[in-house]
Parts: sequence; C-alpha cells; structure tokens
Amino acid sequence: MNTTDRSGSIAIEQLDVWFGQGVDRVDAVRDASFDVASGESFGLVGESGSGKSTILRALSGLVPTWQGNMLIDGKELGRTRDRAFHDRVQMVFQDPYASLHPRHSVDHVLTETLYLHGLTDRDTRVRRLLDDVGLDARFRFRYPHQLSGGQRQRVAIARALASDPAIVLLDEPTSALDVSVQAEILNLLTDLKNARGLTYLMVSHDLAVVGHLCERVAVMEQGVIVEMLTVSQLRSRQAQHAYTQRLLDSSIGYKRVEI
Repeated sequence: MNTTDRSGSIAIEQLDVWFGQGVDRVDAVRDASFDVASGESFGLVGESGSGKSTILRALSGLVPTWQGNMLIDGKELGRTRDRAFHDRVQMVFQDPYASLHPRHSVDHVLTETLYLHGLTDRDTRVRRLLDDVGLDARFRFRYPHQLSGGQRQRVAIARALASDPAIVLLDEPTSALDVSVQAEILNLLTDLKNARGLTYLMVSHDLAVVGHLCERVAVMEQGVIVEMLTVSQLRSRQAQHAYTQRLLDSSIGYKRVEI
C-alpha cells in the first residue's frame, strides 16, 4: 500500500448538533471544537448520551441538523456527502452483526462495496482485503451468522477499507465483542493504520480502549467537550476536570484492554 502524499485531516469548529424542533429540541452537541492531524488517532470519550457518537454521525452525513464548521483536508463540508467524500471517509459501526446484511455473503458485501465505489479487478481486491484483516479464503463465501463477532467486525473493517480511505471513523468498534477478542481487533486497527497511513477518529466509553489506540482524547459530558488530554496524560491521571477524574476512577479495577 502506497502511503506517500496521503492526507486525512479533520477540523471541527464550534459544532452544534440537535434533534427535534421547538419545545421538543434536544441539543446533543454544543460548541464542540477539535482537530485531528493527518495520520493521527484521536478519541472521543464519555458516558452514554454524552454526544460523542452524534459527532461521528454528523461528520458522516447521517445527522442533517447541525451548525458550525466541519472540514476534511481543509475543505468545508456541506449538508450532503458525495461519493468523493465516501471514497475518503469511511465508518466502522459498533455492532458488526447489525451492520452486515444477514443474507449477503462476505464476498457479496465486499464485491458490492467495490462496485459502488467504481473499482475494478474486484476479485483480486476482495482477496487482498480479506488478507489485510486476517481472514483467509475460507471466509469469503460465508454468511454473517457463520462468523464469530470478531470475524464479523473484521469483515466490517475490510468493507470500510475497500475504497482505500484516508480517514476511518470508529464508533465503539470493540464494545460488542468478547473481552478476549477486543485486543485482537485493536491490534489489527493499529497495524492497518500504520500500513495505510490512516487517520482515526474513534468514539468509546472505555478509557482503556482509547488509550490502546489513540494519541489524544477529548472528554465529553452532556454534549460538551470538557477536557482534552494526551494519552500520556490520561495514563498518568493528570486530568483536571472532575468528570474526567470520575471516569478514570470508575475504570479502575475493570479494564477490558490493558493500557
């Protein structure tokens, strides 16, 4: 994989995201700002409902009710996402079973994705994608119900890589997996990032998972970024905000992936 001259920066500026209108309006994200350099792994952490996944969905075009600025490689995003965007930015969802069509084989999933991105030589590309995520030819014509949770997530990652994106959005990519499999997927994501020069924006409620993969972290509480830390600061418990300190305290004694 040629990783030279690849870009993949993200900038979020004063982002507000809401659901509903009038008295029913819920402000899910308020005045969020951060940037992710090309080739960096950046984490958004917080409890359920903190707004972290909403930022990913707004960035990917799944939530239209937002204001502020979102930029990819310095180019401001509008309300819709074209194929050029999806060629460069892909997403891996939390539940690998729900994100794969139960009646489509692995081959169908990957071949259709390659077709939608206008890519040729699909047979060779499918074999290469499976090899990249650690699945051999035996898995090519299996269906999701014939795969373990970790294998399904490897297929979902392969699908995200099909267009050779520069940026991958990771929405709790290991939370639906068995403890024993989580480290395998995180190590795979690390290897793929290094091999392909990828930029990661990752959401997780698990500080240990974020610490395993990311270099910097933004902590969210009730839709607001309350603190930004390097992973080194996180590991050495240098958090200043009380909410971050509570997250660190709650993680002690229950770490699914050692950091």
